[in-house]
Amino acid sequence: MQPELLLFDIGNTSIKVGLANERHVLTSYTLPANAGHTSDSLGLTLLSLLRHADTDMAKLKACVASSVVPGFDPLLREAVARYLDRPLYCAPDDLPIPLENRYERPSEVGADRLVGAFAARRLCPDAASLLVVDFGTAVTFDCVSGQAYLGGLIFPGPATALAALSREAAKLPRVNLDIRAQEPAPGRDTTTSIQHGLVFGFVCMVEGLTQRLKRQMPGPIKVLATGGFAASIARVSPVFDHVLPALLLDGLRRLYYEERDIL
Repeated sequence: MQPELLLFDIGNTSIKVGLANERHVLTSYTLPANAGHTSDSLGLTLLSLLRHADTDMAKLKACVASSVVPGFDPLLREAVARYLDRPLYCAPDDLPIPLENRYERPSEVGADRLVGAFAARRLCPDAASLLVVDFGTAVTFDCVSGQAYLGGLIFPGPATALAALSREAAKLPRVNLDIRAQEPAPGRDTTTSIQHGLVFGFVCMVEGLTQRLKRQMPGPIKVLATGGFAASIARVSPVFDHVLPALLLDGLRRLYYEERDIL
């Protein structure tokens, strides 16, 4: 199936690029959020990506993006205009997100959080409430009840915590957090001590905050997770009902097709 949309989930650490049609996100790629990007380097990268996916450019209708990096947005607009010649719609400015935003200052909520909350609501229409946990540079917990976005919590992400630890403690190395253990064990070397401390520390943090937030929302409640570290948590904890790596891209896809009449 040929894609009709090119999707961008632009974060502080990486850019997820998806290709989608009206029914599915067909495939995705992850690019570094490189401070050295120019509009030309980005545009040429996108053309290469589209060739790799064997995309029929004649069927590509539009590009849809959410971004938490304001400085990157002009580069994306220039790259899309020059190299793809397709309209670019950004959420929520060009595509309003159909949830009641109960933040005291609604504009302060990251677009990614609102798009994730919207996608979760569409995927789980019968749940009274939803909790969306997104693992990125930060871990965000976003609460939805009915058709309202209630707000949430922000916590440093695993990679952010690891980088801070190695930066602030001269004798502590950066380590790989991909471990096989099912339970934390007393580390008998520095690497194991850091790995188990961080991985199972995040497991306990997610379990504890999830339970406390669920007590404040009407049930039944579904807990959805996305982001690179979600699978590591799910491997050792039943805290999530669903792990959905493409949740934000799917939200952008759904948003375009629901709101296209206003475009």
